[in-house]
Amino acid sequence: MASNHALILLGPPGAGKGTQAKLIAQRLGVPHLSTGDMFRDAVKRATPTGLLAKPIMERGELVPDSIVMKMVEERLARPDSGKGFVFDGFPRTLPQAEQLDGILNRLGFGRPIVVDIRVDADKLIQRLSGRWTCSVGGEIYNVFDMPPKVQGICDRDGGKLVQRADDRPEVVTARLVAYERQTKPLSDYYQRQGVLETVNGAAPVEEVSRRVARIVDDAVRRDGHL
Repeated sequence: MASNHALILLGPPGAGKGTQAKLIAQRLGVPHLSTGDMFRDAVKRATPTGLLAKPIMERGELVPDSIVMKMVEERLARPDSGKGFVFDGFPRTLPQAEQLDGILNRLGFGRPIVVDIRVDADKLIQRLSGRWTCSVGGEIYNVFDMPPKVQGICDRDGGKLVQRADDRPEVVTARLVAYERQTKPLSDYYQRQGVLETVNGAAPVEEVSRRVARIVDDAVRRDGHL
């Protein structure tokens, strides 16, 4: 397997980006990165970017792109990212994608592989609005296709199941509309570059994972590096 893997997973809320990012990162032996995790790590380690971001995050405000991109470049320059990484849900906007291209070029990663995990809106609404989480251990259930044995109770530890405020049907619909509006220019951008692949995210997790793995293998054989 060639080095310098840069894989970006796109997809709406509920498409399974997080699950697939973890699986493919383990397969490739590279870090699974999300901006939330990177910010928490930067704040914990008191990096220059972490110190800039901390008061903004504490006020509950959005961290500006200038700081986000500095943090991304700091993270990708660390030794454990030398063989590549998997980005989960980033970049989110066209300006971030354009700046990320510059960072990848500076650090020697070249062109990324971009996989758009697509799922019909009705399926996403069902996935998200049916999602309930154990208040004790964090186990996730879905009342439509993976319900607990006893309604409202976790199978593992008996904890109460709760629903996130942003998983309510009316909120889910608004989130999907916002996602589509924000990311359509992003998918078009990567399509024009010839690096965008699409996967049916409604398929079983294992099948989606196999499809993403094939896309990565094909790109490595074609380009030699990413």
